[in-house]
Amino acid sequence: MRKYKIKDDVQKKSYHKDRFFVKPRVPRTSLFDDSIFSLDYTSANTIVNIVESYIEFDHLVLIIEPNDNVKLIKHLQTIRAYDFLVELTAVDYIATRNGFEIVYEMLSTSKRKRIRVKTFINKKDTIQTIEPLFRMADWSEREMYDMYGIQVIDHPNLKRILMPNDWHGHPLLKTYPLHGDEKASWYEVDKIFGKESRDVIGPELRDSACVDRYDTNRFARLGHEVHKGVEISEGNEPDTPIRYQEEGGVKLFGKRLVTPFDEIETEHLKERK
Repeated sequence: MRKYKIKDDVQKKSYHKDRFFVKPRVPRTSLFDDSIFSLDYTSANTIVNIVESYIEFDHLVLIIEPNDNVKLIKHLQTIRAYDFLVELTAVDYIATRNGFEIVYEMLSTSKRKRIRVKTFINKKDTIQTIEPLFRMADWSEREMYDMYGIQVIDHPNLKRILMPNDWHGHPLLKTYPLHGDEKASWYEVDKIFGKESRDVIGPELRDSACVDRYDTNRFARLGHEVHKGVEISEGNEPDTPIRYQEEGGVKLFGKRLVTPFDEIETEHLKERK
């Protein structure tokens, strides 16, 4: 069984460092450059206090206080003809702002315009449901609760939607380990076989980039095939050369389409060009 290592800060230790990437700033324009958006803003500003507004990627973005979310969404739906809620999600800003940004994406099929409503709540704060206005908000708000732990007030059925009901933690938090925490690594083993089988089975392998030649059923073999159930151990494997394609290459109507791969004649680059 592998020794357990603390994974609380595993994302901070990411091996990938892109030294040349500079995040571009998306250009923003004044909402008064668009006559329809200008009317939408003026109407909405009479209902709630608009903290900030601008046009970005042909979307009107309205930033409001969290207590005004239902009032504004209802106004945009009934008065301004934004009849579809196409997205509802959250963004984790706990590390920098100690909270979450809630995003509502709305579409008007008659005006062919989109509005993005944003608001910010602190880590322990709640947000009012908009499920009575748009039924699609039911599952989106449940997913927001499941993935981030955000409490949605007056939701008709606020429970996990992707993870099991007894799952520990919220997987889309930036503090959540990429490989899962201690409970995640034993969840399936404990559920199916019981905790008494931990020493026999071992923890779950959650690294998708890892290929283990000696896993339980030897599903992943490097270089050759071994039938399931064949008793074999490290250092006692058949010496089978690695084959990358069909013997002799690929032929069609007697004509060779792909030449056979020869590892010996292959040039291995010591560094990237």
